[in-house]
Amino acid sequence: MLNFDTVRDIALALPEAEAGTSYGTPAFKVRGKLFARLREEGDVLAVKAEIGHREALIASRPETYFVTPHYQDHPYVLVRLPAVEAAELADLLADAWAMAAPKRLATAVAGTAGGDRRR
Repeated sequence: MLNFDTVRDIALALPEAEAGTSYGTPAFKVRGKLFARLREEGDVLAVKAEIGHREALIASRPETYFVTPHYQDHPYVLVRLPAVEAAELADLLADAWAMAAPKRLATAVAGTAGGDRRR
């Protein structure tokens, strides 16, 4: 079962990712831009995601992915940590990082190591 320590390890392995807070809970940012945060429930992570991708995730696995009215108009998907695998979450966080990172940084990272966004 995935826990927040694993989330932290995955998120902070991304280039220039830093830990911080958002709405009083642990969060991850790249150059000050939020890409993920732990929700108050403690086992739900809000992850930046394109709305079309979010809808596909929710449709395919509603037991893992969902959205609340608060996030309905924002590019985030909510992820139940006990229901997601580490590799899948790593991909989601890498995509979220790329959405939040400045274009130059995202492009530079995508152009190195065969497109691997992790350090």
